[in-house]
Amino acid sequence: MQHVHDAVIVGAGFGGMGAAIQLNRMGIDDLVILEREDDLGGTWHVNRYPGLAVDIASVTYSYSFEPNPYWSRLFAPGAELKRYAEHVADKYELRRYMRFGATVDNAQWDADAAHWVVQLRDGETVAARYLLTATGFLSQPNTPDIAGIESFAGKVIHTAAWDDAYDLRGKRAAIIGTGATAVQLIPEVARVLDELTVYQRTPIWVTPKVDGDIPNAVQRVFARLPITQRVARLANSSVLELLMISAVLHFRQAQVLNRAAARMAKSHLHRQIKDPELRRKLTPDYDFGCKRPTFSNTYYPTFNRPNVRLETTPIDHVEADGIVTTDGAKTEIDTLILATGFNIWDTNFPALEIIGRDGRNLGKWWRENRFQAYEGIAIPAFPNYLSLASPYSYSGLSYFTTIEAQMRHMQRLFGELDKRGATTFEVRDDANAKFLEWVTDKLGDSVFSLGACSTARSYYFNQHGEAAILRPTSTINAFREAGSFPVDDYAYA
Repeated sequence: MQHVHDAVIVGAGFGGMGAAIQLNRMGIDDLVILEREDDLGGTWHVNRYPGLAVDIASVTYSYSFEPNPYWSRLFAPGAELKRYAEHVADKYELRRYMRFGATVDNAQWDADAAHWVVQLRDGETVAARYLLTATGFLSQPNTPDIAGIESFAGKVIHTAAWDDAYDLRGKRAAIIGTGATAVQLIPEVARVLDELTVYQRTPIWVTPKVDGDIPNAVQRVFARLPITQRVARLANSSVLELLMISAVLHFRQAQVLNRAAARMAKSHLHRQIKDPELRRKLTPDYDFGCKRPTFSNTYYPTFNRPNVRLETTPIDHVEADGIVTTDGAKTEIDTLILATGFNIWDTNFPALEIIGRDGRNLGKWWRENRFQAYEGIAIPAFPNYLSLASPYSYSGLSYFTTIEAQMRHMQRLFGELDKRGATTFEVRDDANAKFLEWVTDKLGDSVFSLGACSTARSYYFNQHGEAAILRPTSTINAFREAGSFPVDDYAYA
């Protein structure tokens, strides 16, 4: 007879590890964490392209209950985030639960047995009472649908599968994409390439980056007096929430902040790019916040280099030795770098097939109706299931804010489950509908609803034209609701 675990967690990144830590706190320790990669860390294991760094201040990018006083920079490089993930896994003894190279194809609710059956690609099945998916928001790389791209005879590298062994020195390369990843990557590779052509479809808002080394003396103070780091975390989070979150999510009430952020970005561009035509090409024609903005002091100056060219004419097709734009011009290259991001709405929500009660297919249901999740974590007709990367779940600027709000939700939910002596939970349809109506109304004040976003081509927007990733509230509200939502919004059995 197959062993039924307490819980299966899909994903060994920070979200999955946070879920495991919370389950352990509640006495649930028969866990399995299934991870398709060969090690833990999620995005910080998969991504290792040159220039990779966190784009949220390091002091905020950690679990609040497990701060890292030893970040080397205000914006820590990716390798430090990977080491931090390893530290968390070791300290909280999470490796014992982890199975690497375990790709999950689907999960199905067995109503008779009242548990989940998880199917792995190798044919093995794993059973558990609870299923938690922590597959991240950016886990399914997007390959652009460009005619002839499969015929390119040179080297193709996606930023989510960087080839460290490939030497870029002396190469003629093209980068497709100018999102947050490209902003980090382009200045680094431009230094070693003979020629670099950057193909931009949509410019990105870029603001100054206040970065630098964190002195050893400050690190020692953080380590000896943790309250100092908590103060720094609170101060940084508060300022960014006021300037960034308010400017985006509360556009109706704070248009002045939105305009100020745009002016700051434009001023940054004007200081660093003197050519008026180049400035025009790099200036977004949509409101600040419609597409995820970023920080950099080196991105714009890179386009002043003699070996770098910005191409804004759309790509028509790719040939074996180059890229042809719609005006017929061809650029010969030997290396094609895809900084084309991730496919969120077609393959990431959810990142695997999930079949709930009465055969409901989650991906199909979301796409035929609306993307929705009660408090960004639970879905009707999916008993004992929590989706940790789901619609309306991302809160604040740091992913750890989202993770810890969800951990708090889990604490209240599983506490009530235990209190009632129940073994299953499922969010009620009416509670889910009420939450969806509430967030939809809140989004009516956002830049996504009131701003000029039609040209942004933003991954925030899904097939239904809804910006359904961000929770349109303050982080204070997210934490308050996670700890006080009506327990009767769930049915228990």
